[in-house]
Amino acid sequence: YGNHPSFVLMAAGNEPGGKKHVAYLSKWVTHFRAQDSRRLFTSSAGWPEIPENQWHCTPKPRAHAWGAGLKSRLNAQPPETRTDYREFTGKRTVPVVSHEIGQWCVYPNFDEIPKYTGYLKARNFEIFRDTLRAHGMADQARRFLLASGKLQTLCYKEDIESALRTPGMGGFELLDLHDFPGQGTALVGVLDAFWEEKGYVTPAEYRRFCGPTVPLARLDRRVFTNDETFKAAVEVAHFGSAPLENAVTTWKLVGDDGKIVARGTLPRRTIPVGNGIALGDVSVALAPVPAPARYRFVVGFEGTTSENDWSIWVYPTKTDTPVPPGVLVVDALDDRARAAFDAGGRVLLLIPPARVRNADASKVALGFSSIFWNTAWTRHQPPTTLGILCDPRHPALAGFPTDNHSDWQWWYLISRAGAMILDELPPGARPIVQVIDDWVTARKLGLVFEAKVRKGRLLVCSIDLQGGADENPVARQMRRSLLQYMAGERFAPTMEVAEEVVARLLTP
Repeated sequence: YGNHPSFVLMAAGNEPGGKKHVAYLSKWVTHFRAQDSRRLFTSSAGWPEIPENQWHCTPKPRAHAWGAGLKSRLNAQPPETRTDYREFTGKRTVPVVSHEIGQWCVYPNFDEIPKYTGYLKARNFEIFRDTLRAHGMADQARRFLLASGKLQTLCYKEDIESALRTPGMGGFELLDLHDFPGQGTALVGVLDAFWEEKGYVTPAEYRRFCGPTVPLARLDRRVFTNDETFKAAVEVAHFGSAPLENAVTTWKLVGDDGKIVARGTLPRRTIPVGNGIALGDVSVALAPVPAPARYRFVVGFEGTTSENDWSIWVYPTKTDTPVPPGVLVVDALDDRARAAFDAGGRVLLLIPPARVRNADASKVALGFSSIFWNTAWTRHQPPTTLGILCDPRHPALAGFPTDNHSDWQWWYLISRAGAMILDELPPGARPIVQVIDDWVTARKLGLVFEAKVRKGRLLVCSIDLQGGADENPVARQMRRSLLQYMAGERFAPTMEVAEEVVARLLTP
């Protein structure tokens, strides 16, 4: 093994402890550096950073630290693709490898259970499956897996690209590429425990942001309005076997309908081996671009298969959201709402996030990112959710561009929302915008649902679509889409819910 060409790095172990581990590992590195010059030695994966190390392996330069919860970058900061770790690595005299990046969870894949044909059985998955069935959502298991898997992939993409954007970064290590069934069930892999695909990301898709040659784009943000200009600084991380001679960088802005609204090339140049290699800037005025819509900024190189892309959203500069005639907007079930129910009216109940009732014993910690590692081993570190699930074809979302899963535009809604626990709704009820709960608790959660209350029609939303919505084009567009839906004849909920059930969704 010592002569294998892939064996160039050596660590004494993983995440050491003990009062004397620093002194011991200092001697260990010194000893083996003198014994074996074929590889580079470090103390251990994770820590400590000691002067004897030929490279450091540390968890500090990554998107989410253990215990960061909702204060981590992907949850606390609006989405962008500029962050890197040069400030951290620049203070070190040896290369830095980021330790166990990611740890983003996905919903259990219950189709994996029959693969355990020997002595080992997936009893944990059987418990999670039975819990989901007990909450009346067994039919949604596959959709939970695929939707949460898309979010997991988004988080890994940004985590990996942050490292690739860092000039001189020594590398990164994933906690794992496949699931780890132990330690509370750590479903952090894009592959299952048998190293097989789960159905939500292909090797070719993963290679776009984790491969020998990865185009990169630095974006200040992902959400724009028509009066703004899209700007991107294009770079590349190239670790192929040789430089790319006379490479021509191509770019395009393409809509979900396949139409290219802008395209161009950057000056031809030879790309050396390395990263942080600037290729040029792109600027596109968004005034003529149809909105609201999602677009992909795609960057590649002529004559190669190396290509990468980033989703952005363009919204109208001004979106009027007047309340249509016949629709009542309230933030509590007051006398006006009750009168509307009795008269067969239409009511939009906008529950302020701070007033969404979550009993202390079962509180939902909603965040944009997926669950980190798992809730069992992190003492329920937030978020305790796995993104959203919705039907983009539902008429309530007709004016709101979305896939059936969380994407970056949802950050602007989830960061100002509270997840409603909807276990009291009828067993077959499916929220218009559902939140995927931790597989341990498997509660029915939602951000938007509709119901028939007495003679009236009710739509409930626990996203803040009131305060500051004018400065938030995503919230503004969601509000418009919901109101337009409520004004039309397609708003005809059939699920009957008692008023007191709705009332229990709010704190007094």
